[in-house]
Amino acid sequence: MKRVLIAEDEAAIREFEVINLERSGYEVVETDTGEKALEMFDCYNGDFDLAVLDIMLPGIDGIKVCKELRRKSSTIGIILLTAKTQEIDKISGLMFGADDYITKPFSPSELVARVDALYRRVALNMMRLENKFKEEIKFGEFVLNLRNRALKKRGKIIELTQVEFQIMEYFFSNPGTVLSRSQIFHQVWGKSRTGEEKIVDVNIRRLRMKIEDDPSLPKHIITVWGMGYKWEN
Repeated sequence: MKRVLIAEDEAAIREFEVINLERSGYEVVETDTGEKALEMFDCYNGDFDLAVLDIMLPGIDGIKVCKELRRKSSTIGIILLTAKTQEIDKISGLMFGADDYITKPFSPSELVARVDALYRRVALNMMRLENKFKEEIKFGEFVLNLRNRALKKRGKIIELTQVEFQIMEYFFSNPGTVLSRSQIFHQVWGKSRTGEEKIVDVNIRRLRMKIEDDPSLPKHIITVWGMGYKWEN
Protein backbone atom coordinates (compact mmCIF):
# COMPACT_ATOMS: atom_id res chain seq x y z
CA MET A 1 0.00 0.00 0.00
CA LYS A 2 1.25 3.48 -0.88
CA ARG A 3 1.40 5.32 2.46
CA VAL A 4 1.54 9.11 2.84
CA LEU A 5 2.06 11.17 5.99
CA ILE A 6 0.21 14.51 5.93
CA ALA A 7 0.96 17.30 8.39
CA GLU A 8 -1.40 20.26 7.96
CA ASP A 9 -2.92 22.38 10.72
CA GLU A 10 -5.82 23.78 8.66
CA ALA A 11 -8.55 21.17 8.93
CA ALA A 12 -10.27 22.06 5.64
CA ILE A 13 -7.04 21.81 3.63
CA ARG A 14 -6.05 18.59 5.39
CA GLU A 15 -9.42 17.01 4.63
CA PHE A 16 -9.08 18.13 1.00
CA GLU A 17 -5.68 16.42 0.75
CA VAL A 18 -6.83 13.24 2.46
CA ILE A 19 -9.94 12.81 0.30
CA ASN A 20 -8.10 13.31 -2.99
CA LEU A 21 -5.12 11.13 -2.13
CA GLU A 22 -7.29 8.31 -0.79
CA ARG A 23 -9.34 8.44 -4.00
CA SER A 24 -6.06 8.01 -5.88
CA GLY A 25 -5.17 4.84 -3.97
CA TYR A 26 -3.00 6.14 -1.14
CA GLU A 27 -3.23 5.20 2.50
CA VAL A 28 -3.09 8.50 4.39
CA VAL A 29 -1.95 9.11 7.95
CA GLU A 30 -2.85 12.66 8.97
CA THR A 31 -1.92 15.01 11.77
CA ASP A 32 -2.01 18.72 12.54
CA THR A 33 1.38 19.45 14.17
CA GLY A 34 5.03 18.83 13.45
CA GLU A 35 5.52 17.05 16.76
CA LYS A 36 2.73 14.58 15.99
CA ALA A 37 4.08 14.06 12.49
CA LEU A 38 7.41 12.90 13.89
CA GLU A 39 5.62 10.72 16.45
CA MET A 40 3.53 9.13 13.69
CA PHE A 41 6.63 8.46 11.63
CA ASP A 42 8.23 6.61 14.54
CA CYS A 43 4.97 4.85 15.43
CA TYR A 44 4.88 3.34 11.91
CA ASN A 45 8.60 2.52 12.09
CA GLY A 46 9.26 4.93 9.24
CA ASP A 47 7.10 2.90 6.85
CA PHE A 48 6.02 5.84 4.70
CA ASP A 49 6.62 6.41 1.01
CA LEU A 50 5.89 10.14 1.11
CA ALA A 51 5.27 13.05 3.45
CA VAL A 52 3.30 16.19 2.57
CA LEU A 53 4.17 18.94 5.06
CA ASP A 54 2.78 22.43 5.49
CA ILE A 55 5.66 24.81 6.18
CA MET A 56 3.65 26.91 8.67
CA LEU A 57 2.91 24.21 11.23
CA PRO A 58 2.44 25.21 14.86
CA GLY A 59 5.31 24.25 17.16
CA ILE A 60 7.90 22.45 15.06
CA ASP A 61 7.47 23.96 11.61
CA GLY A 62 7.43 22.02 8.34
CA ILE A 63 11.04 22.75 7.47
CA LYS A 64 12.28 21.34 10.79
CA VAL A 65 10.05 18.30 10.32
CA CYS A 66 11.47 17.91 6.82
CA LYS A 67 15.02 18.08 8.14
CA GLU A 68 14.30 15.49 10.84
CA LEU A 69 12.50 13.12 8.47
CA ARG A 70 15.38 13.31 6.04
CA ARG A 71 17.78 12.54 8.89
CA LYS A 72 15.71 9.48 9.74
CA SER A 73 15.18 8.32 6.15
CA SER A 74 17.09 8.89 2.93
CA THR A 75 14.35 7.32 0.82
CA ILE A 76 11.09 9.00 1.89
CA GLY A 77 9.73 11.52 -0.61
CA ILE A 78 8.95 14.93 0.90
CA ILE A 79 6.68 17.64 -0.51
CA LEU A 80 6.33 21.03 1.19
CA LEU A 81 3.18 23.14 1.01
CA THR A 82 4.05 26.82 0.80
CA ALA A 83 2.50 30.24 0.25
CA LYS A 84 3.55 32.46 -2.66
CA THR A 85 5.41 34.74 -0.23
CA GLN A 86 7.55 31.93 1.21
CA GLU A 87 10.28 31.86 -1.43
CA ILE A 88 13.10 31.74 1.13
CA ASP A 89 11.34 28.91 2.96
CA LYS A 90 11.03 26.94 -0.29
CA ILE A 91 14.78 27.19 -0.83
CA SER A 92 15.48 26.28 2.80
CA GLY A 93 13.19 23.27 2.55
CA LEU A 94 14.91 22.01 -0.58
CA MET A 95 18.30 22.52 1.07
CA PHE A 96 17.16 20.43 4.05
CA GLY A 97 16.03 17.52 1.92
CA ALA A 98 12.59 18.24 0.45
CA ASP A 99 12.04 16.82 -3.02
CA ASP A 100 9.36 19.22 -4.23
CA TYR A 101 6.97 21.93 -3.13
CA ILE A 102 3.43 22.97 -4.01
CA THR A 103 2.28 26.57 -3.73
CA LYS A 104 -1.11 27.24 -2.14
CA PRO A 105 -3.81 27.35 -3.35
CA PHE A 106 -3.60 24.21 -5.46
CA SER A 107 -6.07 22.02 -7.33
CA PRO A 108 -6.79 18.33 -6.66
CA SER A 109 -5.20 17.41 -9.99
CA GLU A 110 -1.98 19.28 -9.17
CA LEU A 111 -1.73 17.65 -5.74
CA VAL A 112 -2.28 14.14 -7.08
CA ALA A 113 0.02 14.67 -10.07
CA ARG A 114 2.90 15.89 -7.87
CA VAL A 115 2.42 13.10 -5.35
CA ASP A 116 2.16 10.46 -8.09
CA ALA A 117 5.31 11.72 -9.80
CA LEU A 118 7.33 11.69 -6.57
CA TYR A 119 5.96 8.29 -5.57
CA ARG A 120 7.16 6.81 -8.87
CA ARG A 121 10.64 8.21 -8.26
CA VAL A 122 10.70 6.88 -4.68
CA ALA A 123 9.43 3.43 -5.70
CA LEU A 124 11.96 3.20 -8.53
CA ASN A 125 14.82 4.20 -6.26
CA MET A 126 13.78 1.64 -3.63
CA MET A 127 13.64 -1.08 -6.26
CA ARG A 128 17.13 -0.20 -7.46
CA LEU A 129 18.46 -0.29 -3.91
CA GLU A 130 16.81 -3.65 -3.25
CA ASN A 131 18.09 -5.09 -6.52
CA LYS A 132 21.69 -4.41 -5.50
CA PHE A 133 21.30 -7.09 -2.84
CA LYS A 134 19.41 -9.59 -4.97
CA GLU A 135 20.67 -12.43 -7.05
CA GLU A 136 17.58 -12.21 -9.23
CA ILE A 137 15.39 -9.47 -10.65
CA LYS A 138 11.87 -10.58 -11.53
CA PHE A 139 9.44 -8.89 -13.89
CA GLY A 140 6.32 -10.84 -14.71
CA GLU A 141 7.33 -13.87 -16.75
CA PHE A 142 11.01 -12.85 -16.83
CA VAL A 143 13.73 -13.63 -14.29
CA LEU A 144 17.21 -12.13 -14.64
CA ASN A 145 19.80 -14.01 -12.58
CA LEU A 146 22.63 -11.61 -11.77
CA ARG A 147 24.99 -14.27 -10.43
CA ASN A 148 24.62 -16.74 -13.30
CA ARG A 149 24.10 -13.91 -15.80
CA ALA A 150 21.14 -15.74 -17.29
CA LEU A 151 17.65 -14.74 -18.41
CA LYS A 152 14.59 -16.96 -18.13
CA LYS A 153 11.18 -16.46 -19.71
CA ARG A 154 8.40 -18.65 -18.34
CA GLY A 155 11.07 -20.83 -16.80
CA LYS A 156 13.01 -21.36 -20.04
CA ILE A 157 16.57 -20.13 -20.49
CA ILE A 158 17.10 -17.47 -23.17
CA GLU A 159 20.64 -17.49 -24.50
CA LEU A 160 22.13 -13.98 -24.38
CA THR A 161 25.47 -12.54 -25.33
CA GLN A 162 27.28 -10.54 -22.65
CA VAL A 163 26.27 -7.32 -24.38
CA GLU A 164 22.63 -8.41 -24.55
CA PHE A 165 22.69 -9.36 -20.88
CA GLN A 166 24.10 -5.95 -19.93
CA ILE A 167 21.35 -4.22 -21.88
CA MET A 168 18.71 -6.32 -20.17
CA GLU A 169 20.25 -5.61 -16.76
CA TYR A 170 20.15 -1.89 -17.56
CA PHE A 171 16.50 -2.13 -18.60
CA PHE A 172 15.55 -4.14 -15.51
CA SER A 173 17.26 -1.58 -13.26
CA ASN A 174 15.31 1.24 -14.92
CA PRO A 175 11.82 -0.14 -15.68
CA GLY A 176 9.44 2.26 -17.38
CA THR A 177 12.24 4.79 -17.88
CA VAL A 178 13.13 5.96 -21.37
CA LEU A 179 16.82 5.25 -21.99
CA SER A 180 18.43 7.03 -24.91
CA ARG A 181 20.68 5.21 -27.35
CA SER A 182 23.54 7.28 -25.99
CA GLN A 183 22.80 6.20 -22.39
CA ILE A 184 22.61 2.54 -23.36
CA PHE A 185 25.77 2.80 -25.46
CA HIS A 186 27.82 4.37 -22.67
CA GLN A 187 26.39 2.05 -20.03
CA VAL A 188 27.27 -1.10 -21.96
CA TRP A 189 30.31 -0.14 -24.02
CA GLY A 190 31.81 2.38 -21.57
CA LYS A 191 31.73 6.13 -21.15
CA SER A 192 35.12 6.55 -22.80
CA ARG A 193 34.08 4.53 -25.84
CA THR A 194 33.27 6.35 -29.03
CA GLY A 195 31.57 4.79 -31.97
CA GLU A 196 28.39 4.35 -33.93
CA GLU A 197 25.37 4.22 -31.60
CA LYS A 198 23.41 2.23 -34.18
CA ILE A 199 25.05 -0.80 -32.62
CA VAL A 200 22.47 -0.30 -29.87
CA ASP A 201 19.64 -0.64 -32.40
CA VAL A 202 21.15 -3.87 -33.76
CA ASN A 203 21.29 -5.42 -30.29
CA ILE A 204 17.76 -4.25 -29.49
CA ARG A 205 16.51 -6.00 -32.64
CA ARG A 206 18.33 -9.18 -31.61
CA LEU A 207 16.88 -9.00 -28.10
CA ARG A 208 13.38 -8.58 -29.46
CA MET A 209 13.85 -11.68 -31.60
CA LYS A 210 14.76 -13.60 -28.44
CA ILE A 211 12.30 -12.31 -25.84
CA GLU A 212 9.21 -10.98 -27.62
CA ASP A 213 6.33 -13.29 -28.57
CA ASP A 214 5.96 -11.18 -31.72
CA PRO A 215 9.14 -9.15 -32.43
CA SER A 216 7.25 -7.02 -34.96
CA LEU A 217 4.83 -5.94 -32.20
CA PRO A 218 7.08 -5.69 -29.13
CA LYS A 219 5.34 -5.48 -25.77
CA HIS A 220 8.42 -5.27 -23.54
CA ILE A 221 11.21 -3.36 -25.30
CA ILE A 222 9.32 -0.34 -26.50
CA THR A 223 10.63 2.28 -28.93
CA VAL A 224 9.94 5.85 -27.82
CA TRP A 225 10.37 7.73 -31.06
CA GLY A 226 12.97 10.48 -30.99
CA MET A 227 14.07 9.50 -27.49
CA GLY A 228 15.17 5.89 -27.13
CA TYR A 229 13.86 2.67 -25.61
CA LYS A 230 12.10 1.60 -22.42
CA TRP A 231 11.23 -1.67 -20.72
CA GLU A 232 7.57 -2.41 -19.99
CA ASN A 233 6.53 -5.46 -18.00
